Amino acid sequence: MDDIAPAPDAPVEAGETGEPRVPYRLFALKDKDTFVVADAFGDILGASDGLFHNDTRILSTFRVFIGSRPPSLLSAAIAQDNVFFTSHGANQALPYPGGPMGPPGVLHVERKRFLWEERLYERICCVNYSRDVVLIPLSVEFGADFRDMFEVRGLHRRQRGYLHAPEVNGRSVRFCYEGLDQVERASVISFSDPPGRISSHRADYMYSLQPEGRLELYLEVGATSGVTPSRERFRYAAARARWDMRARRRHGARLKTSGRLFNEWVEKSRADLALLTTRMETGPYPYAGIPWFSTAFGRDAIITAWQILWFDPSLARGVLTYLAAHQAEEVSAFRDSAPGKIMHETRKGEMPAMGEVPFARYYGGVDTTPLFVALAGAYAERTRDLALIDDLWPALMGAIHWIDAYGDSDGDGLIDYKRGRESGLANQGWKDSEDSVFHADGRFPNGPIALVEVQGYAFAAYRAMAKLAHHRGDQDNAARWAARAEQIREAVERRFWMEDLGYYGIAIDGEGELCRVLGSNPGHLLFSGLPSAERAKKVAQRLLSSSFDSGWGLRTLAVGEPRFNPMSYHNGSVWPHDTAVCALGLARYGERDGVLSLTSGLFETANTFEMRLPELFCGFPRMAGEPPVAYPVACLPQAWAAGSVFMMLQACLGVNVDGWNREVRVSDPHLPNGVDWLTVDGLRIGDETVDLGFERAGRRVDVQGRGRTGIPVKVV
Repeated sequence: MDDIAPAPDAPVEAGETGEPRVPYRLFALKDKDTFVVADAFGDILGASDGLFHNDTRILSTFRVFIGSRPPSLLSAAIAQDNVFFTSHGANQALPYPGGPMGPPGVLHVERKRFLWEERLYERICCVNYSRDVVLIPLSVEFGADFRDMFEVRGLHRRQRGYLHAPEVNGRSVRFCYEGLDQVERASVISFSDPPGRISSHRADYMYSLQPEGRLELYLEVGATSGVTPSRERFRYAAARARWDMRARRRHGARLKTSGRLFNEWVEKSRADLALLTTRMETGPYPYAGIPWFSTAFGRDAIITAWQILWFDPSLARGVLTYLAAHQAEEVSAFRDSAPGKIMHETRKGEMPAMGEVPFARYYGGVDTTPLFVALAGAYAERTRDLALIDDLWPALMGAIHWIDAYGDSDGDGLIDYKRGRESGLANQGWKDSEDSVFHADGRFPNGPIALVEVQGYAFAAYRAMAKLAHHRGDQDNAARWAARAEQIREAVERRFWMEDLGYYGIAIDGEGELCRVLGSNPGHLLFSGLPSAERAKKVAQRLLSSSFDSGWGLRTLAVGEPRFNPMSYHNGSVWPHDTAVCALGLARYGERDGVLSLTSGLFETANTFEMRLPELFCGFPRMAGEPPVAYPVACLPQAWAAGSVFMMLQACLGVNVDGWNREVRVSDPHLPNGVDWLTVDGLRIGDETVDLGFERAGRRVDVQGRGRTGIPVKVV
């Protein structure tokens, strides 16, 4: 993520019906580079919501009124497959023809919308359940401000482009903005019925509805004009959108358990990943999250691909190929780039295009490059796809060259960072907010800063390159890279370990001073396999203590540490992906009971968020009878939050797919609490598949492998 952290929205006034419109009840849909965020009414009010295309808000106001008021809210939901948003409402008092005001609650108002081919489709349906004729004054307010995403997030611009006067044409209104980058951006709102009155910001209708009568008004919003919305267009596009989503969800093995709610968590998570995954020329790529990060991020995509690698390696292939194609080629302080470095973030809006922010293609992530190399190694081990590794080899060599030549800026043997310009990210690990790295007395360190988890990623990267070189017959480089990995291991054990605390510090600053702070960062060291077994056990004990474990998941910072704040972005909140990475690290060192406990916590958290884990939530301790506390502007959905359940399951089951030897190994399998059996059907290794079955038998879990073509399943 980038450290232009979204501030919580100013409180939005309740409607005249009294229903609160709080930020964490926003609902999102996405298609390619277009997404929409609206409240439970389906309304867009112009705060952090809107219809966005290529990081520009092309619809900033969108409200429906019955009379002078919005409908009373009954319910709102996103469909399980993430295709449709539906809001149900009822009328407030309405006029009778030539008579007094009619009673509220006789008119059902449904708003149903979806996105297809980067176009918004909506149907407003009203049904009269009274015994009298109802006169329905229906109005739609709309507007487009063409704000760049960074403006929506709070950045002020000294100058903007030219906003043309809206063009009103019978049953449509066209908005147009010419940016400072000379790009014309347009949006057109069109109606199926010609309004009785239409202006540049409002369309008014008057319908007379008989008892049990029904009316349908269709709307579309997109870049093109000359389109007349209709029932037929709506149904055709809806069918295509649903079919496309089903196709995207069919990748990889199928997971099913005995737990109905656990299955809902798994299925919703797969649907969220399908929603966020965008087809690139290089293959599928998961955008990070909606609304703030609906674009390609390097680190987020790598972690997301790793989370599902064990049962679906196709996403890792797409991520690796895309990132290799966008590898840095030059030194730029503004973009924090150097040859061989892997991209952190890319944006398509006007402000990045004009250089007002560096994020058109930005490389300010110190961990993305070693993670890229490590994922390539994990992908090869999972698939034995040396053909892709051969294609990626120049990019992998470039990435390792960056680690060698640029990653260690002060020559102390550690991978570090320091931003090139003030416009870049102050902190360049995954905890990239400005206050996430500090000393035990609260001081912020001077750079360059070497994060402990990044050393683990570099260790994994060198080991991956050593194994890949071995399989490519390059034994000299294999030995050299293996030795470099051991040098990093020795340096971390010597310089980051705090014997008095039995834990690793989070970072070493530019003066060589250790930040003696207890953060979740060392859990990522376990994930990379760097610590000794003895020290890993101490780290595990600390992570599973109440100072880190909130009961819902692991806090990013231990209770009692300086700057601890359970409501902060990185200093005491709970990030599901962080918990999942730590859990797989714990499992690597044999800590299964703690993994089961953490899995239960995340599952119960998902249950309170309608089976969809948010980007993060507050790190308050779990209290009996109370749900976890939401972080008000967390992305929902978020790719690596959605992928967390699959990494947690791998940690529980102890599954490792060995593509080199074409076998599946299962180590000390456990089932999540409340799950009596679990099946993994269609686990593919090359052209062959195997089905796995896990079943609880007293205190043990029995494993059955049903190989369709003879893939061995070894329980170790």
